[in-house]
Amino acid sequence: MHASRTLGILSGLVAAIAALTGAAPGQAAAASATLVGAAPSQAAAASATLAGAAPTQAAAASATPVGAAPGQAAAASATLASAAPGQGAAASGAAAADRCAARSVALSVQGSILCVLIDDPARALRQRLLFDWIERSARIVAAYYARFPAPLVELRIQAAPGRGVRGGRTTNDSGLVIQVSVGREVTSDELAADWVLVHEMVHLALPELGRRHNWLAEGLAVYVEGIARAQFGNRDITDVWAEYRHSMPLGLPRAGEGGMDQTPTWARTYWGGALYCLQADVAIREQTGNRIGLQTALRTILKETGGYRAERDIDDVLRIGDAATGTRVMQDLYRQNKSTAITPDLDLLWVRLGIPIDPKSQPFDDHAPLAAIRIAITARYPEHP
Repeated sequence: MHASRTLGILSGLVAAIAALTGAAPGQAAAASATLVGAAPSQAAAASATLAGAAPTQAAAASATPVGAAPGQAAAASATLASAAPGQGAAASGAAAADRCAARSVALSVQGSILCVLIDDPARALRQRLLFDWIERSARIVAAYYARFPAPLVELRIQAAPGRGVRGGRTTNDSGLVIQVSVGREVTSDELAADWVLVHEMVHLALPELGRRHNWLAEGLAVYVEGIARAQFGNRDITDVWAEYRHSMPLGLPRAGEGGMDQTPTWARTYWGGALYCLQADVAIREQTGNRIGLQTALRTILKETGGYRAERDIDDVLRIGDAATGTRVMQDLYRQNKSTAITPDLDLLWVRLGIPIDPKSQPFDDHAPLAAIRIAITARYPEHP
């Protein structure tokens, strides 16, 4: 069964408001930043309003993140060719262009092709900014997975009124397609700080698992977005841990809820799934002496399954991930949580990782028992200081 991974608006807003009921003070700002599609560093402004796009599992859905410093675009020009309006289709070669539909611009990323189609009759969007944004996002995801997750993807950009990136959707019904809505007045700073496109591209790396396991698809996209951007130098490391510290509690089970496979609420789908990923990452690193983590498992899952182009059983996928790390962390954690509501001691986890209550204003504890694991998870690549 092919499906879509989507970012909704009104239904997600309603679900998020419900998820925030009874939330501890301080969680609202981080959650509202997620709702409006803002980077966590924009939480202060976002917390004033819940208006905007909110991730929702409306149709087995997927929200999306991205961004990068504008100066990174030039460095990538050797690996990703693009064209400004009027220059014709830019591609790594005629063969790449031939694989894309008419009116599309073919962009080459480490051997993969992104067929970009911009629907903007008024030609209000500054296409050079869009191509830089797409390029940065693709490079961030390719760096995390050691390859871009799909050989051929159609990327449809829909112009919308206003500013910012409005939301995204990834489907695999007849070829891989990412659809993203972008405001006609979007600025380079908004594209640099936006989280949507990286999130959607991360969805390409996990096979179709079925709607019951949508929490893993969405949770991975939420978790990997922050980690991948931090490793690339596109997002402040403090910002990432501050978001996790304040938003992960949203994924804890509420009274009367069941396991992860039984509770498809917005909070459990997105932040419950992200919490599973954090727990798995920490546990893998504990069991391997911090040599490898969840990233190693995810790279192998992509390599052996082909990602979202394929349909696989969740048990097979987790088994592949565990084999790559020489552990049973992903399988055991799933077995514990799939049909039973488990509430881990998050406060203890933050203390062990050395993450303060407010990482934006308080220092990390680099002498904490798991501080080295925290540092390793978000360590930047040498080429992106």
